[in-house]
Amino acid sequence: MTGADVLLLALGAVAVGSGVLVVGTRHLVRAGLYLVVCLGALAGMYLVLTAELVAWVQVLIYVGAVVVLLLFAVMLTRAPIGASDDLDRPGWPAALIGGGSGLGLAALLVDAYRWTAVDLPEAGTAERLGEQIFRSWVLPFEVLSVLLLSALVGAIVLSRPDIGRRDAAGHDEGAAR
Repeated sequence: MTGADVLLLALGAVAVGSGVLVVGTRHLVRAGLYLVVCLGALAGMYLVLTAELVAWVQVLIYVGAVVVLLLFAVMLTRAPIGASDDLDRPGWPAALIGGGSGLGLAALLVDAYRWTAVDLPEAGTAERLGEQIFRSWVLPFEVLSVLLLSALVGAIVLSRPDIGRRDAAGHDEGAAR
């Protein structure tokens, strides 16, 4: 076992442990911070696997943007920051479903590869990745940007209770008269 293997196992344990804490905590903000740790461990795994571009995309997009968007949504909707009493549901159904799904996926993976070695393709470059994104995948890239923009507009609308509300005369309160 090499040093890279040990580092991958350690980062994998950190990612799995923080992922369990994400779904197991009763504090929403702490769940977001545990998500940062989990995504950071994944970026570290990418660095160990010498996929530096993917690691930095992981840090910039997921750790930087998605977690900030999550915390921004918590602040905009004025969700309770501390422990929430409505999150104390029994956890055994979720554990049963999650464990069953994990075992099913592991069985599928073992059945698909049967412990055979798989030849890896040639290592990619940033130039090839850019060609793929901006030639073959430009439409899904743009659709995703429109989806994120609409989510941001939706968060703003939800945070402003005066938008869309009608007064007694039937006029919109937020509209100019």
